[in-house]
Amino acid sequence: MKRLLTATALLTATTGLASAEGVLQLYNWGNYTSPELLAKFESETGIKVTVTDYDSNDTALAKIEAGGHGFDLVVPSANYVPIFAEKGLTVELDLSKLPNHANIAPEWMTVPWDEGRKNSIPWQWGSTGVAVNTSVYGGDINTSAVWLEVPDELKGKINVVPEMMDVVSLATFYYGGEACSEDLEVLKKVRDGLIAAKPNWISMDYGATEKLSNNDWAASVNWNGSSMRARLANPDVAYGYPKEGYVLWMDSAMLLKDAQNVEEAYTFLNFIMVPENAAMISAFARYANGISGSDAFMPDDMKTAPEVVVPEEFKAAGHFLPTCSEKSREYMTAIWTELQK
Repeated sequence: MKRLLTATALLTATTGLASAEGVLQLYNWGNYTSPELLAKFESETGIKVTVTDYDSNDTALAKIEAGGHGFDLVVPSANYVPIFAEKGLTVELDLSKLPNHANIAPEWMTVPWDEGRKNSIPWQWGSTGVAVNTSVYGGDINTSAVWLEVPDELKGKINVVPEMMDVVSLATFYYGGEACSEDLEVLKKVRDGLIAAKPNWISMDYGATEKLSNNDWAASVNWNGSSMRARLANPDVAYGYPKEGYVLWMDSAMLLKDAQNVEEAYTFLNFIMVPENAAMISAFARYANGISGSDAFMPDDMKTAPEVVVPEEFKAAGHFLPTCSEKSREYMTAIWTELQK
């Protein structure tokens, strides 16, 4: 999740989306793919990768469903992996072509969204919480009250990322509900709370890494890796884990049913499961990954970073989002639509 919008192509001189031997079309979150990883992949395999960015799971899903996209791989979040699979937009992986599949860490192999990892390969995982400039606000940052009941010091200085599932889920936790709630009483509190809080926000936008770094924003609902990158540029930035509940997520690569460069896609999937290569992905975006042995290659500053290593006292408050029911998504969409007005 996790993610800032950037230019579409991170590496290549290829044009168009037509099928061609020795190329790969990757559809991924913005500012989330290591250029160094791509350069290494091309050097070792001769396969050129074009990366096209998206800004949300729903954007990616709509684009793939529309067809004619030309992409080979997509990287949805855990709760969207079953949706892509059930809609027939992706295919079950041929594990005989993925000898490095055994490198997937056991805890990320047996997951409710893809049992046995037959449909997806781990990319990165992390959390959605609150990043705060502690030179501006010295109060408790481990609460969603920071952005739902905005303290005076942060009024007009706090951003909320425009990610419906993350934002509505955080608010639902804050008001005593559970992920994918269909409880109308709770959802009314969520809607009212969000609408009441919005006038105290400066924006609903991406770009938190840069804007927290240069003090354009004093706080933001944000992802942990982005928050770490901001802290490295601005030591006053700290990441909070809302004690009422915060979102955990894992993004995973999936092979699209209408992929035109299938063998190249398998080569890439196998490549990113090499521990050293998985660590390159993490070193760029600053999120953990799901590959055993990658820790040995991780930057030292990630091994103890509070944004990456969840403090023990906040572990129980983290929740992976399930795949929500259609009714739940309708309720969330209605709240989100009203919030955008």
